[in-house]
Amino acid sequence: MSQKTLFVNILLPLPIKGVFTYRVPRDLENIVAYGKRAVVQFGAKKIYAGLITEVHEDVPQHEVKYIIEVLDDKAVVNDIQMKFWNWISEYYMSELGEVMNAALPSAYKLASESRVVLHPDYICDKDILTDYEFLIIEALMVGDSLSLSDISNILGFQKIMPIITSMIEKNWVIIEEDLKERITPKKANYISLSEDYQEEEKLKELFEKLQKRAYKQLEVLMSFISISGFYTDKKTEVARTRLTKAVDSSDGAVRSLISKGIFVQNERVESRLQSNIKEKNIEDINLSEAQDTALNNIISAFKEKNVTLLHGVTGSGKTEIYLHLINDVLKEGKQVLFMLPEIALTSQIIDRIKSYFGEHVGVYHSKYNIQERAETWKDVLNNGENSYKLIVGPRSALFLPFSNLGLIIVDEEHDNSYKQQDPAPRYNARDAAIFLASLHKAKVILGSATPGIETYYNSRHNKYGLVELNERYGGLQLPEVLVADVKRETRRKTMSSHFSSFLMGHIKEALKNHEQIILFQNRRGFSLRLECDICNWIPNCIRCDVSMIYHKHSNQLKCHYCNYTVHVPGKCGNCGSHEVKMKGFGTEKVEDELAMLLPEASIKRMDLDTTRNKNAFNNLLMDFQNHKIDILVGTQMVTKGLDFNNVSLVGILNADNMLSFPDFRSYERAYQTMAQVSGRAGRKKKRGKVIIQTFQPYHQAIRDVMENNYMNMYQSQILERRNFHYPPFFRVIEIKMRHKNSESLFYAANELADMLRQSVKVQILGPVNPMVPRIRNFYIKSMIIKLPRDSKLLARKEIIRQRIYDFKSSSKYKSCIISIDVDPQ
Repeated sequence: MSQKTLFVNILLPLPIKGVFTYRVPRDLENIVAYGKRAVVQFGAKKIYAGLITEVHEDVPQHEVKYIIEVLDDKAVVNDIQMKFWNWISEYYMSELGEVMNAALPSAYKLASESRVVLHPDYICDKDILTDYEFLIIEALMVGDSLSLSDISNILGFQKIMPIITSMIEKNWVIIEEDLKERITPKKANYISLSEDYQEEEKLKELFEKLQKRAYKQLEVLMSFISISGFYTDKKTEVARTRLTKAVDSSDGAVRSLISKGIFVQNERVESRLQSNIKEKNIEDINLSEAQDTALNNIISAFKEKNVTLLHGVTGSGKTEIYLHLINDVLKEGKQVLFMLPEIALTSQIIDRIKSYFGEHVGVYHSKYNIQERAETWKDVLNNGENSYKLIVGPRSALFLPFSNLGLIIVDEEHDNSYKQQDPAPRYNARDAAIFLASLHKAKVILGSATPGIETYYNSRHNKYGLVELNERYGGLQLPEVLVADVKRETRRKTMSSHFSSFLMGHIKEALKNHEQIILFQNRRGFSLRLECDICNWIPNCIRCDVSMIYHKHSNQLKCHYCNYTVHVPGKCGNCGSHEVKMKGFGTEKVEDELAMLLPEASIKRMDLDTTRNKNAFNNLLMDFQNHKIDILVGTQMVTKGLDFNNVSLVGILNADNMLSFPDFRSYERAYQTMAQVSGRAGRKKKRGKVIIQTFQPYHQAIRDVMENNYMNMYQSQILERRNFHYPPFFRVIEIKMRHKNSESLFYAANELADMLRQSVKVQILGPVNPMVPRIRNFYIKSMIIKLPRDSKLLARKEIIRQRIYDFKSSSKYKSCIISIDVDPQ
């Protein structure tokens, strides 16, 4: 009886539709399995590690390649994950390969080009080589190996495989697959005492010998005895790094002791992940009456609803409620995912969680290196007795291979950081978390002082549970919000640079009382632009249609879209005038001018420019915590996750920038940002103050912040959205098209818009130029599709997706790049 041939469907981490079928060699038939990674050749050149999504015996109608190798002993993804990936692909209209690329840690995404090397037995005979073969052999003799793309460049054409195949058959060259497993275990050297010196008499003789001839080695030996607890456990090992730190400059002495046979060194594999020590008990948390009521209301809401919104004002103690809920779920033996908008900005809350749950806490985010993320992935996948049960992370933590989730907490659920922008899939982690929880039959807590309009609408209309927490912990009052009228102060000439006399008076008072201040300006850099006073010329980026931002630290103009930089021009590029002035201000200018106005104060800046280094952010926070900084100037970073005892004043320097943004969410975002940054004031000892500088002191958004009136903001916005067909009443899909030729883009965008209008028969706005119509030399057109939330929603999305596929397949517009953003933020 003949043996059946096996085939596998392989998912590749590429923005390509569908999966690809490969044949399984006989020697790998017992190894292939769903969820494992297999090495395959894709196209003529590329090698990829893809995921096996199906093993079957269905013979394809076309010739298929063999898989090269299976990389894993067991699956690296589970069935629930694959269902989750498929949902993200369908809902956010992206390819499944793009989801795989976003989900897997870098260590699991292997790819390379095939490389060609000379055959070890090759004897050079130039007379029998063709011109093309000679060029290849000559290049290989100069270098060790060539990729297929290198050979293609050398020969000047693409179809090189027949030549390479012929040379392989003649035993002139061989293919060397440069595909290497990137997950390498962390190894450490450990030192133990040789058995020859385990007896006390011999050890004593050794001490006397070293004391006469090698005192440094004696010092190292004594340190080993002390650290290891030798007299209680003679087999104890000590990490070599720990031993060398115990005695300065002692590595040479350690080497000498090893060479003499006194020390024995062993290499051991160990985890890169830090073990956390539990210091506190949940029982020690004393909930206020309001917190206790909120906790009980959440537990009650979970009996009927799988998702509950915890709407608590800033400083109300939502974290303590989270900790109690986490503890209950962990006692059931289930996993918990605690999501934070930006992991780097929330070190305080992570430390608090670790202090209660110790070694059960794992942190997963991009600041960890690829090996550490891979180890966390494996740990969650195994879900053993000593595995992490509580994972803290940003949106990427959603993709970890959970098998028994009981609770997902989405803290600050309104935050824009939960939305993936580029590349695809452009998912919203808050919404994706709700679907993931449904797969695990888990519960979801959405927490925020300023919830998103859609979230609050769903809770008000009984789709989610709703629990309100309207008072700060300890009975502390919400900050007093005041307004500084910049228009009036400018007219009266009482402004000091960009600071009103009203704000400066309160800053000086706070400094006099040894209190700290946070100033918020949502623009980094020194000056927002340079402008000629004669002809209004503004230097723009050569690759993007935006003005360049002046950065004083580097004394350069910089584009914040493509990072293009130029030196500051000495004169106007249009009329040649020297009357080129700086207009507007960013965080760098605020820091600089405050230093001149308040020379006695310690002032630091927190923005993208000052926190690029790995530990820069934590160092700034630590200095502020320890009162080494009086005034902290920052962008949106200062609105998130900061809780300091001594901050009595928060200043919002330019509220008008947020209010005038051309977006249907601008009112909501302005309110959220101002309310969140206001919440940093007066967190512990006394009522804080917030001063908002604005030209529009009677703008309704500012009035709502002053009165802490979320409900008024919500009601006004929900009415507008109902009238103008925006979420939550309509689903919005944004389609962006990019091309290097503006004329080609114009015709392509209009043709696609016409195709969609005829097929979907719904409201389509555009195509129009977005606010920045050119980025990195690509011109951009944007169109908005509004879909009613009815039974035809899925069908309409599928039609849109198919029409875009049809459009892309047209040779006329293949160079046009199209991106789809479902529920844009």
